[in-house]
Amino acid sequence: MIHISEVATDKIVDMLKDIGGDQYFLRLGVSEDGCSGLSYSISFDDSLEEGDQVIGWGGFQVAIDYASEQFLEGVQIDYKETGMTGGFTIDNPNAKFTCGCGASFRTATYRGKAKKCD
Repeated sequence: MIHISEVATDKIVDMLKDIGGDQYFLRLGVSEDGCSGLSYSISFDDSLEEGDQVIGWGGFQVAIDYASEQFLEGVQIDYKETGMTGGFTIDNPNAKFTCGCGASFRTATYRGKAKKCD
């Protein structure tokens, strides 16, 4: 379903250790938001919701809510450092249009609910 690069996996493991990690997992989701209609959410969580798909990955678990699964099929997550900053990147084969800042997207069959960028 998803792929997380070795660099991103290492970064996530380090971040989980920093927050006291054994009970936490990575939560991936998509919400109706952003100037293109759909936005990603990546966070750490400690409670599963009904319908979550849970995937074991490189020493941690990933939870994806049922509604987000269709938008995240085939997603590749990486972590890139540029100069003094870094961040996670998401390459989504389902995204047919992304906004200029890259924070939101839409698919060929679903536009979401676009909101004006701030």
